[in-house]
Amino acid sequence: MTIDAALHGALQGAFTRPVPKSAGAQVRYLVKQHQGSTRAVAALLGVSQRTIERYVRDQIKRPRVELAEKMTAEVRRRWQPQVRARARKAASTSEGLMIDIRARFGFTAAPGSTDDARLRHLTLALPPHHAARLLDAQATGATDRELQRATAGALGEVYFRDGGHRAHGLDVELTDIERVEFEL
Repeated sequence: MTIDAALHGALQGAFTRPVPKSAGAQVRYLVKQHQGSTRAVAALLGVSQRTIERYVRDQIKRPRVELAEKMTAEVRRRWQPQVRARARKAASTSEGLMIDIRARFGFTAAPGSTDDARLRHLTLALPPHHAARLLDAQATGATDRELQRATAGALGEVYFRDGGHRAHGLDVELTDIERVEFEL
């Protein structure tokens, strides 16, 4: 799982209503989001405009697996933008984020200490300023590698350097992510 997907998952946890489940409801929602343009939705999903019109009228009920996954992903990405924005703001200003990660951490440290990468499982709270950095980077379209670096920086500050109380000069590198989850 990527950092980007985990952040999206955390924001989806803030939804107050369930995401539409049927193919027709999903397509109708996407058409509404595109100001009634079935052509735009067809281009988005990679199918014909006529196919989209059939989904809107419930003439087709079961899409092929690939199309169903694409429809669900697009609906989830657009679902409840105001709720998502409130959750982002709360995480960035007052609440922060919880992170549960199992990954390999490597270090660039002072001479005489070990910098061997080790697999660690960490669960801890990231303060709002670190959450804001991560969420802002995601919102501006940062690559997953950039999000990994931002996450490593936040974990280095909060866990390894303990807010500047120890391990001064320790630079944390995050690789081989086995599992990552964020929670608001």
